[in-house]
Amino acid sequence: MRRLDALRADAGVLLSLLRGMPRNASHAQRLQAFYAPQAAHYDAFRERLLQGRQELIASLELPAQARVVELGGGTGRNLDFFSAHQWERIAQFELVDLCPALAERARLRAAADARIRVHQADATTWRPQRLVDCVYLSYALTMIPNWRAALDNALAMLKPGGTLALVDFYISEESPAPGLQRHNLFTRRFWPAWFGHDGVKPDAAHLPALRAALPQHRLVQARAAVPYLPLLKVPFYRFVGRKPVTD
Repeated sequence: MRRLDALRADAGVLLSLLRGMPRNASHAQRLQAFYAPQAAHYDAFRERLLQGRQELIASLELPAQARVVELGGGTGRNLDFFSAHQWERIAQFELVDLCPALAERARLRAAADARIRVHQADATTWRPQRLVDCVYLSYALTMIPNWRAALDNALAMLKPGGTLALVDFYISEESPAPGLQRHNLFTRRFWPAWFGHDGVKPDAAHLPALRAALPQHRLVQARAAVPYLPLLKVPFYRFVGRKPVTD
């Protein structure tokens, strides 16, 4: 019975993916129309697709009384990946997502912890009242049309010496810089076309922009299996950078 229920849930999510994201609406309206029907099963399906989240969060070194922001936090699933030790060091956690249906599920998940505040807001413009110690985005940058504005905003709300961390899909440039993997033509063409239907846009400019903004960083490049596409693996990266401290 559980297996049958899981298959039915997957079928509902897959149907939403096949329909794709609406085109003639604002970004917030497109997100709501796309994710509201699948919100209840959002986490279960993407658990198999969005790899590297636990590893990214486990790598975050937080100071005492840390203030943390997640931009594009969705249902708040990533809150569960923080260790007890990390939660002992967090004084305030702010989760931001533009989609009402996903933000509501995040509020339900976070309701028991007064340190967590959920904001239905735009990651390109929302700002905390004070500078924070850590900002991270988990499979969110590829979903933000003006991703450069989101990146600039994340850096602006971060304390000097603070941490910016991301995990996301990506494709390489045709001739990437030393230290970056080079993907073949099929990979560079297929994944943007495959994900673009659903508003996800792997972009070859993401990693160069991150490396330029935060020269002091750690980077892992890998590939993940995709549900119902057993012969293909999608490239993703984990990036943890330190905001420069200026005199």
